[in-house]
Amino acid sequence: MVRLATPLDQIKRHYDVVIIGSGYGGGVSAARLARAGRSVCVLERGREFVTGEFPAKFPEMRTEMQVAGKRFRTGKPTALYDVRLGEDMHVLVGCGLGGGSLVNAGVSLRPDARVFSDPVWPEQIRQDGLLDEGYARARRWLRPMQGPRASEMVKFKALAETSAALGVAPVAAPVAVSFEDCVNPAGIAQAACTNCGDCVGGCNVGAKNTVALTYLPEAKRHGAEIFTRAMVRHVEKSSTGGWRVQVQRLDDQPGEFVVEADVVILAAGTLGSTEILLRSRARGLAVSDAVGKRFSANGDIIAFGYGAKIPIRSIGIGHPKKIDDYDVGAAVSGQIEIVDQDDLSRSMIIQEGVMPSAMAPILPVMFIPNGRLLGALQSLVSGVYKGPFQSLQTFFAVSHDSASGQFRLEDDTLQLAWPGAKDEPVYARLDAALGKIVGAAGGSYVKNPMAGTVMGHQPATAHPLGGCGMATECADGVVNHRGQVFDASPGAGATDVHQGLYVIDGSIIPRSLGCNPLLTITALAERSMLHLGQEAGLDMADNARSVA
Repeated sequence: MVRLATPLDQIKRHYDVVIIGSGYGGGVSAARLARAGRSVCVLERGREFVTGEFPAKFPEMRTEMQVAGKRFRTGKPTALYDVRLGEDMHVLVGCGLGGGSLVNAGVSLRPDARVFSDPVWPEQIRQDGLLDEGYARARRWLRPMQGPRASEMVKFKALAETSAALGVAPVAAPVAVSFEDCVNPAGIAQAACTNCGDCVGGCNVGAKNTVALTYLPEAKRHGAEIFTRAMVRHVEKSSTGGWRVQVQRLDDQPGEFVVEADVVILAAGTLGSTEILLRSRARGLAVSDAVGKRFSANGDIIAFGYGAKIPIRSIGIGHPKKIDDYDVGAAVSGQIEIVDQDDLSRSMIIQEGVMPSAMAPILPVMFIPNGRLLGALQSLVSGVYKGPFQSLQTFFAVSHDSASGQFRLEDDTLQLAWPGAKDEPVYARLDAALGKIVGAAGGSYVKNPMAGTVMGHQPATAHPLGGCGMATECADGVVNHRGQVFDASPGAGATDVHQGLYVIDGSIIPRSLGCNPLLTITALAERSMLHLGQEAGLDMADNARSVA
């Protein structure tokens, strides 16, 4: 497969637009602005992974882990799996060209309408009608669909059998996966899903509709220049009225350089964009005091059931398959949707999940600290596909939290503070629901198999939101409904913005969504581009190619 990235030595010193990050927000922005005729530069901290290069074995996965705590850091800063261990909460994100789309489950959902009724959102989000168009465009390009054989998967059948404990039957989950060979809207040929289950480890089939296979090739086709191993430190206004972006090289030629642009779009994700703005503010950029606030874990939980009396098949088999005649399905095939009509915060979505095949050898070891030594040793002998781990239940669940976390810079590094995070009511509700499902399967609920290790008992999220939340005025948020950064200079008006500076990613979402956020992040990015096009007189036509 043709690579998208260009060596850093070929970067120019000025572009119309510099986009920092290459996930959903960055991909949408790059595709739309390049197509509109602007010179576009995309800067990605991580590396480029083409189909077939994702970790297939545990030693490869271990090499692709970067883990950072308050006083330590291990792994390369370009490693694919970025784990931040916090004193109150852990965060897991992807690092690579395509951002989180490379290692998420691809579940594509629109939140309950009540989410957008919350006055925390700027009223324009509800009023101008462009959010609906944003979702329509997101669906056209990411093409979420229910697996045609979803209900045939063993893990779906197990969820159906045990969901009676909650009184709600599962439904097939829409996932950004191609289940037939096709040429996608960006003109890229994709192979059909093989039901290997390795979506969250990185799809080596090429069936997952990641940003790297959709929006970024579209941007490249229209002239965008894409660079990897480029970590942005901060942004500042230039003397000519545009923006200066300070970049640290992470390739084999260490050093820093500056690239200038008329427009800068921060799309480095909740952690990256917040850190860059905090660091920029520390260097004098007048940004709202709300930067870093209203962090939400999206009511996330990843949990397990051990010792079920029924088969589950929740461990991926990889591509090529590690075991024959053993379909797993997409990382998520089915989900239980519990909707509380009286109290939105009590609604939740519980999904049956899959651990990637590269983690198979380590799974027995993970469960030893919880007193399951015998079963773990049995699986070490017989393999996780035949021993007790063939009945391991994996759950991805989302709900609602209070969005009370706060980021701050300590020693020039991003740190998350959320005292009492583990006591958020959402976790007790999710524990109770998951406990019933696991109990119905005859197993034991394991909230954190790594408790007692460096992971501790803190909750973890793979769906970090907020930190640069949108609002109507500067006092309440960091950006307006378009993603433009508020100007907090003395004497500036409540709605004044820094011309040409945007944030367009999950960090601008000011509350929990109660569902997997990828479709909403993409829709909000498409909406921001529609507004930018209207203001600048740019053609933001969609014109996605027909899928062949």
